[in-house]
Amino acid sequence: MDIKQYIESVGKAARAASREMAKASTAAKNAALLAMAKAIRDSRDALLAANAADVEEAKAAGLDAALIDRLTLTEKGVESMAQGLEQVAALADPVGEITDLKRRPTGIQVGKMRVPLGVVGIIYEARPNVTADAAALCLKSGNAAILRGGKEAIRCNQAIAACVRAGLKAAGLPETAVQVIETTDREAVGHLVAMPQYVDVIVPRGGKGLIERISKEARVPVIKHLDGNCHVYVDADADPAKALKIVDNAKTQRLGTCNTAESVLVARRVAATQLPAITKALMAKGVEIRGCAETLALVPNATAATEEDWYAEYLAAIVSVKVVADVDEAIAHINKYSSAHTDAIVTENYTNAMRFLREVDSSSVMVNASTRFADGFEYGLGAEIGISTDKFHARGPVGLEGLTSQKWIVLGDGEVRG
Repeated sequence: MDIKQYIESVGKAARAASREMAKASTAAKNAALLAMAKAIRDSRDALLAANAADVEEAKAAGLDAALIDRLTLTEKGVESMAQGLEQVAALADPVGEITDLKRRPTGIQVGKMRVPLGVVGIIYEARPNVTADAAALCLKSGNAAILRGGKEAIRCNQAIAACVRAGLKAAGLPETAVQVIETTDREAVGHLVAMPQYVDVIVPRGGKGLIERISKEARVPVIKHLDGNCHVYVDADADPAKALKIVDNAKTQRLGTCNTAESVLVARRVAATQLPAITKALMAKGVEIRGCAETLALVPNATAATEEDWYAEYLAAIVSVKVVADVDEAIAHINKYSSAHTDAIVTENYTNAMRFLREVDSSSVMVNASTRFADGFEYGLGAEIGISTDKFHARGPVGLEGLTSQKWIVLGDGEVRG
């Protein structure tokens, strides 16, 4: 196979399909999604068999347990994929929405219309359910999609792709509206991210190494986040019970997600009373505490933090802890060390809460809530394609609206400019 030629043919087909998808009706898109859900349920045994072969090969190759866990598909997982497609079908269609329509003194009306981005390339690792999720979101937002999953899930991804094509065909939409790359050759990724004539945006979902490579090589815009170094700041005016509950959940509810808290900051005025209880709860769940000098004095079992710890995304049972003077130092620390993903304050002080919301420069900023809420589903987006810490064009969880853009529209009745 000539990889470059193959990827170009995929790109051409996607560009042509994107024109059809941009004008597809909401009814047709929903019909395709529901037909995909049915095809996935009908193909359950085939999907599980394909996944079992992928998992067996992954184990033989010595891949780590966490990756194999993400790769493994169960009967429940198949049903979740089908339900996910049905949930996206139930979401409001953003395409064609007209907003901010205002009449100008000249008589014309000026507003904005929401339109698809065009062709969305998504590059991801391990999780086969991303194939269905990404297909659903791109389809509902009127885009064509080129999906490139990891080689470890090639069989299952292709089996899911067959269900996606069946759904598109049943609804009378072009089957090339969603294409799953058939080769595992890494060269394919290099070509895919360097075709601005066919691809409008790239969304990488995976480890930091993958995202850094895509960001470096891409010649089209990339929607991404590199790290999830999230913070919880316990303010001097924090409710101790809320602080304990929020820090515990933010760190331990799931260790390996990008919205898990990796650093805890505590105001000096309450450190002696609140920090021992917080760290005791974390250590009871096996979390290692890496702290500043003041933390070490209050938490005997803690180890000394290094400068690197303040930047670290551990994705493990480790947390860095620092005692800070006040909200000013907390904000300064976060804006220096945070990855601009998600940061939270626990406080009953309205002024400090509003300052934190305004001044912390992250894609999600929270008051009295766990960082684990930074998620498209939890935000009411229905689903998400990923998280963006960039400031253009999307920021935070990227759902249907994030896969669209806006164009200016003008409505007139014969007006001409004088």
